[in-house]
Amino acid sequence: MMPEDQESLLFPYRILELAGEKSCFCGKILGDMGADVIKIEPPGGDAARTIGPFYQDKLDPEKSLYWFAYNVNKRSITLNLELEEGRERFKDLVKTADAIIEAYPPGYMAKLGLGYEDLCRVKPDIIVTSISPFGQDGPYRHYNGSDMVCWAMGGMMYLCGDSDRPPVQVSFPQAYLHAAADGAAVTVMAVYHRNLTGEGQQVDVSAQACVTWTLMQAPETWSINRLNTKRAGIYRDRPAIQAQDKQIWECKDGYVHFILLGGAAGASFMPQVTRWIKEEGLATAWLSKVDWAEGFDSYLLKPEDYEQIEGPLSEFFRRFTKKELYQRAIKEKVQLCPVMDAREILENEQLKSRDFWKDLEHPELGSTIVYPGPSLKLSETPLSLRRRAPLIGEHNEEIYLGELGLSVERLEALKQIGVI
Repeated sequence: MMPEDQESLLFPYRILELAGEKSCFCGKILGDMGADVIKIEPPGGDAARTIGPFYQDKLDPEKSLYWFAYNVNKRSITLNLELEEGRERFKDLVKTADAIIEAYPPGYMAKLGLGYEDLCRVKPDIIVTSISPFGQDGPYRHYNGSDMVCWAMGGMMYLCGDSDRPPVQVSFPQAYLHAAADGAAVTVMAVYHRNLTGEGQQVDVSAQACVTWTLMQAPETWSINRLNTKRAGIYRDRPAIQAQDKQIWECKDGYVHFILLGGAAGASFMPQVTRWIKEEGLATAWLSKVDWAEGFDSYLLKPEDYEQIEGPLSEFFRRFTKKELYQRAIKEKVQLCPVMDAREILENEQLKSRDFWKDLEHPELGSTIVYPGPSLKLSETPLSLRRRAPLIGEHNEEIYLGELGLSVERLEALKQIGVI
């Protein structure tokens, strides 16, 4: 490990990470916290390396931007667990580790003789975090589950999209990111418990359950009121009166987020908005006389009255850029914010002021790539990006020779028979 790792949150803990895209974000989080994360790939490289897009659009397992993003702060070795010799080398690594992250189908590790009970015989206090579509038990335990499957069967897909269209998946896969983040959090808790009691344990992460956990009040709304929360798209659902009000508004160069409110909250900024609309000559008679503090309740507003507001507001927003609307909103204390795209996030002054974006050198590319840094800031044990994502088996010699004590001849022999 690097010298600066000693100042991090999880130094000197070691994590072994297995099984591709379903688990890689879990290992990244722990790596950002300072753990020594060893990515164990099959000879030839992990399948996650084939996920695009690719650096300069060149299809290459060493140039996957997906791989770059989710495998920083890791070291890579290659190892074939299907071979007996490979399993023995893995057990040697287990003796040096605090936790293992694996995302194979339930039962696969046990068939190899590397199940939780088997690994406990190698290291009694080992922690094994298993990430799978539906968990290690139950009638669905052997079902395959892509990200979209878990998003749908977790219940979130039903809530995504427009009310007059079928459900949709969020543009970028989400289910296993939730599962991996939950897996990272509970792995740290299990390590803490181990430190207190000496007991290791298996952590069983179900991607379906992790998605369902994000539904917030939707299950309760059904349980109490027998109402399914509906897809609302750019609107906010108001199920009590079977109506919706708009939240995302088109402007001259994109979109802004803005919600109509009444009462004390609305009275603090809606008069300013009404004044803007009047300045543009767009105010209706109804809009000009509304009492935002006492006479406006969006949850009781009739659809025909809402139309008196939505039309003028829509036209008003389309006359200005996101920046113009946001700057005036800040000046007059109006609750409005821009919907930022990737370029705008990269240029955002708040993120820059927090030193969020980090440049990582990629010597093999002869280039530097900008990465999102850790989202959390700790004053005493800061999270950091210390190394770019590893090349296939980049650290074989460092770990097999330098840490496990294999000879150069033995390492070469293992390569020849397909173990490494």
